[in-house]
Amino acid sequence: MHLIDTHTHIYLPEFDNDRDQVIARSLESGVEKLLMPNIDQESFPRMMAAVNRYPGVCLPMNGLHPTSVKEDFQFQLEKIECLAAEYTFCAIGEIGIDLYWDRTYLEEQIFVFKKQVELALAKNMPVVIHSRESFAELLTALEEFRGSGLKGVFHAFTGNREHAEKAVELGFKLGIGGIVTFKNSGLDSVVKEVGIENIVLETDSPYLAPSPFRGKRNESSYLCIINKKVADICEMNEEDVASVTYSTSAELFGL
Repeated sequence: MHLIDTHTHIYLPEFDNDRDQVIARSLESGVEKLLMPNIDQESFPRMMAAVNRYPGVCLPMNGLHPTSVKEDFQFQLEKIECLAAEYTFCAIGEIGIDLYWDRTYLEEQIFVFKKQVELALAKNMPVVIHSRESFAELLTALEEFRGSGLKGVFHAFTGNREHAEKAVELGFKLGIGGIVTFKNSGLDSVVKEVGIENIVLETDSPYLAPSPFRGKRNESSYLCIINKKVADICEMNEEDVASVTYSTSAELFGL
């Protein structure tokens, strides 16, 4: 069985003591590639260190996370654009809008999001979208790019069926992770409705570990648990779910 973790922060300090072992477990479980979203300029060197240590396994994205959009957003954007010209990335991410904590920088977040979408289109790359308490705002922003060929993933998708249908209609896949294993998450009906061809699998490690590890540190080897849950929901065998989501991920991210 072959899998791709389309969203992991394996470069974060939570893995500093056992990163080699965590990646070894991932490879042993069939998770062959770990796609890493960037957060901001401070996280970039750590992410690239993982790329250099695990070539062909850890693959980087280039982006400014919405919670990192502050007063210096113009400077951060300029850095993102410079990096896009210097390095090879599999996506522009993690980008989006986050209104969970506060709305102070909403206008700036929308501006930065659109600029990074434009960069993705210019580079012919997918985008990985963070959408916490902001689905309506993101859909409004994305309408400007309808018909542009924009593609990507709504990471850690937790919306309802209507949200899912709108995302797919705009050309996006849904990133399904550990939340799908939580009781009463509601994602089982969403996954069944949109179909296996419209989802990719992710862990978002070290966050959002699936049951029975909920509340503990997540890691990419747990993607097998997510794959099994999706297989159960779709009434498919695990190998077939892995095959479909692997192919979808590889095509989307140009692997």
